[in-house]
Formats: sequence, C-alpha cells, structure tokens
Amino acid sequence: MNIMLFHSTYGLRPAVREAADRLRGAGHEVWTPDLFDGRTFETVEEGMAFKDEIGKDELLKRAVLAAAPYSERGLVYAGFSLGASIAQTLALGDDKARGLLLLHGTSDIAPNASVDELPVQLHVAEPDPFETDDWLSAWYLQMGRAGADVEIYRYAGAGHLYTDPELPDWDEEAAEATWRVALGFLETL
Repeated sequence: MNIMLFHSTYGLRPAVREAADRLRGAGHEVWTPDLFDGRTFETVEEGMAFKDEIGKDELLKRAVLAAAPYSERGLVYAGFSLGASIAQTLALGDDKARGLLLLHGTSDIAPNASVDELPVQLHVAEPDPFETDDWLSAWYLQMGRAGADVEIYRYAGAGHLYTDPELPDWDEEAAEATWRVALGFLETL
C-alpha cells in the first residue's frame, strides 16, 4: 500500500517517523510530509498557535502538493490528530483514494462529499476532549451518508495522542492495540 501519513499539531516528531517505519516494516511505502517546515512543538497550545499562523488553507495546500505526485497510485491517507483531519479532507476529495486511517482525529465533512465505499478506520481515546461522543456520532452518520465504510475503535482511559511515547498521553497498551488493528486494516485494502 502507498500511505501518505500526516503529522499532528506537534509537528513531524520522532513518533511519526517511528510509525512510518512500522508501516514500512509491514511492507508499505510511506511518505511523511513536513507541513510545518521543520518546526516541532512541546505543547499542543504552541502547535495550535503555529497552525493558526500558517492557516488552514495553506496547510491543505501543502498537503495536496505533497500527495499530488503519488495520488495516481491510489493512496491510503493517514494522520495523527490534526494530520488525521487533513488526511480525511484529502481522501474525501481524491477519487483514487484506497483508504483512510485516522489516528486521534477527524474533521468536518463537506455537505457534498461523496465516496464509493471508501474504507475508513478511526482510532480515538475514550473520552477524548477533541473528539466528543456527540461529535463522533454525527461524524459517523455523515461519513456513512457520504458513502464511506467506517470502523471506529475507542480506547478507554487513553489520552488524546496516546500513540506518541514522548507525550504525557502515551498509553502503551492502547497504542499496541491500535497498531495491531490498523495493520490488519491496511492488509485488507
């Protein structure tokens, strides 16, 4: 599988590179574009401030430019938190997308979004301050109406970005369970 993996608001940290290496070890080709031009952050607040400084449109432009050379191959879009929201936006706009793997995040869905049974897998903490139960219920219904085939996995007691061992949210058990399920999902595409 060809996977475009987008980083979180913390930037292109070692955990993203380690995730890419894990995916490569399972036989996938993986790209990890740096949407923050080398900047990384220690807190979500710093990362969000930088994201806001760049602006949503510019971030999406950078993501589209990173994915464009490979989209003809049929990409699986994937991402962590902010990167998941970017991956979702790109996957819903790419008729050649093979799948969507969302880790710790989702995004708004355009009312006219339409896909042909796009396989989607979401992994989130339960509870998650950024992905509330009401939001996830509405998101699930909207993705279904758009034509996506969605699976949601929740991890009780895990922190928001629980797959990053360098962050306070780290939860080794939830992270390993996520990767087991996610790698199985990728094998089905």
